[in-house]
Amino acid sequence: MLPLASHVEFSVAAELAVALLLGAGFGFALERAGFGSARKLTAVFYLHDMAVLKVMFTAIVTAMAGLAAFAAFGWLDLSELYVEPTHLLAALVGGLVFGAGFVVGGYCPGTAVAASALGRIDAWLFALGLLAGVWVYAEFTPGIEDWIKAGQIGEVTLPALTGIGMGWWVLVFGAMLVGAVFGTRGLERRFAHWKPAE
Repeated sequence: MLPLASHVEFSVAAELAVALLLGAGFGFALERAGFGSARKLTAVFYLHDMAVLKVMFTAIVTAMAGLAAFAAFGWLDLSELYVEPTHLLAALVGGLVFGAGFVVGGYCPGTAVAASALGRIDAWLFALGLLAGVWVYAEFTPGIEDWIKAGQIGEVTLPALTGIGMGWWVLVFGAMLVGAVFGTRGLERRFAHWKPAE
């Protein structure tokens, strides 16, 4: 899925090394941001610490800006990027299941791995539950996959859907990010009393 791979021939060992370095770097960044703690992660649902929202939204806008810049300089052909075909109902159901798991378990898959590396027992239990869920999904995939494919509407992107260039969407999401950062500060002050005692 990495467009660079269409221009550079990687050996299997090199691909695994890159994956390991990226994964270790991502896990380190998650831990340093405090996302190895279920309390920190679920605080966003109590509105007294919106760090998760700020970090993830910043990452999305940074990736958007980087892709737009690379495309503008001719370093990247956006058409080579893989875009998952859209199925609105499946995305809605999957999002609700994922969100429920996040609220109940306190982790998402990436943060569970990072917290497991720190030796957190709750993260290990979450990761085991995650693996069990993957196994259950794999067992029922034939029926579910047919349902997903039946409702797919193809690759949908905002520029293709609206006719508005990606650069403008970067500006829109950048403005939304600034608004979210300042807006969430008010929420954090308003709901600070919900923060549990350490």
